Amino acid sequence: MGRSGRAAISAELPRLRADWRLDFVVVNGENATSGAGLSPAHAKDLLAAGADVLTLGDHAFDQKDMLQFVETEPRIIRPLNYSKAAPGKGARVFDAPGGRKVLVAQVLGQVFMKRAFDDPFSAIDSVLKTHPLGGMVNASLVDMHCEATSEKMAMGHFCKGRASVVVGTHTHVATADAMILPGGTAYLSDAGMCGDYNSVIGMEPGEPMRRFLTGMPRDRFTPADGEATLSGLYVETDDRTGQATRIEMVRQGGRLMQAGPV
Repeated sequence: MGRSGRAAISAELPRLRADWRLDFVVVNGENATSGAGLSPAHAKDLLAAGADVLTLGDHAFDQKDMLQFVETEPRIIRPLNYSKAAPGKGARVFDAPGGRKVLVAQVLGQVFMKRAFDDPFSAIDSVLKTHPLGGMVNASLVDMHCEATSEKMAMGHFCKGRASVVVGTHTHVATADAMILPGGTAYLSDAGMCGDYNSVIGMEPGEPMRRFLTGMPRDRFTPADGEATLSGLYVETDDRTGQATRIEMVRQGGRLMQAGPV
């Protein structure tokens, strides 16, 4: 989320990759550029910091340069069920160390979203059917980008036994329901944001509070730029079956001072 979140990734991710011996890292870059979308320059920064894949979301193309850049950078994934005319891909298989294959896919939810997107369940169903765990891929991650926790939970159960990880993004607030579902699917309703939590979902509080109190906008939202908390999810999987064997919530620095995996 904004400059603060990018700084946290750049400062912490290289250390975490080394300390935790991370094989594969997915970063949601949906709000990395001024809180609205992702620019090519900032995408390059996140990839250089150690992200293997960047996912987007409903603000995928708020930064107009991304329309062209996403076609040239295969490590960026936009939502599967975005407009059929949208550039880029909503799912790809990537190489991980040791010759392993990892599927990363993203879908947008429909509940409480500002515009109606295509059905996320049928969109991900076709991808998972053609990329079975233990067959085409050694592991798979589904980024469920939406507002409603109930819709995220439904996606977790829809994918259980078929995806290694289903993790929610979009609401910027980390949830506390990390679990491994029957069938070996790691699940978390929302990974939370990498950003300044002394804020209103990453924005300086003044303007959001004014709009809640008066219903009238005055200024643009401005990303908060205090010390960021790096938030996310750590999962270990079985290379043979693709099932999750361990799940831990990650909180590093800032205002959400919790220990990550050891």
